[in-house]
Amino acid sequence: MDKSSFDINDIMGMLPHRYPFLLVDRIMSVEPGKSIVGLKNVTYNEQFFTGHFPTLPTMPGVLMLEALAQVSGILAVLQSGLRPDAGLILYFAGIDGCRFKRPVVPGDQVLLHSELVKHKRDVWKFATRAMVGTELAAEAEMMCVLKDTSRKPAATSEPIVT
Repeated sequence: MDKSSFDINDIMGMLPHRYPFLLVDRIMSVEPGKSIVGLKNVTYNEQFFTGHFPTLPTMPGVLMLEALAQVSGILAVLQSGLRPDAGLILYFAGIDGCRFKRPVVPGDQVLLHSELVKHKRDVWKFATRAMVGTELAAEAEMMCVLKDTSRKPAATSEPIVT
């Protein structure tokens, strides 16, 4: 794709996530192979606000990280041509230097920045940050690994115990 911005329909073609777990509303800009900026509009209608916290609605930090990971995944898709319908998916492999600096609340617009730091074979590393206006809400380095979900695990003669 030779576009520099993407709407929700484009995003759903690049990520396997769907409501209520799709946490990116728009891609604002892309520098192919280098960086991306996405947007999350935070509304009071988000399902997580009913329990986190009923009297002081605050977006959970892990969901901020997930939104940053989704934007990073879109950058990887644009870099490599990966598609969810190909049976390939990026999974978290590690998060380093994670810091939360500001709560995200209903009415906030969160700009999700991701920069590709390194890509070698099936491993991707990103430097990410979530901004509300000029304020840093969260930052982290993320490492993701590409997995083929279409391959079935090898059959074993051992029973699976749960």
